[in-house]
Amino acid sequence: MRRIAAELNLRAPSLYEHVADKRALENAMISQAFYEQGDATRSALDAAVAADGDRLGAIGQAFRTYALEHPHLYRLMTQRLDRAALDPGAELHAGQPLRDAVGGDLVEARVLWAFAHGLIMLELNDRFPPGTDPDELWEVGLAALRR
Repeated sequence: MRRIAAELNLRAPSLYEHVADKRALENAMISQAFYEQGDATRSALDAAVAADGDRLGAIGQAFRTYALEHPHLYRLMTQRLDRAALDPGAELHAGQPLRDAVGGDLVEARVLWAFAHGLIMLELNDRFPPGTDPDELWEVGLAALRR
């Protein structure tokens, strides 16, 4: 918390005027990240719809880009998630573009999310064998799921 306060040009005690503790700060960051991720995937979906393009590919790329650009935050979102402490609606906001892209089918949306999350975690953790092209895995995986 002292390091975070220093980054914000605050003294650590001043930070506690805004958040109760480290976990509360994490929950606020996770909530904000869900909103940001939802905005990114919504923009990608809207652009794909306007261009009559690949909706799943656009959402998948936006989701992946967000995770790769914010790897520590993405890990917080998926590994330290405390739904009871989230801003109400944050997680729903993040998932709505994917649900919209699949016509509201919650099961299909969850399968697609699991696929995306699995590939992202493997990529973030550098778990692919040498010579593996993550872009190719995304394309082949999405094509298989579309079938």
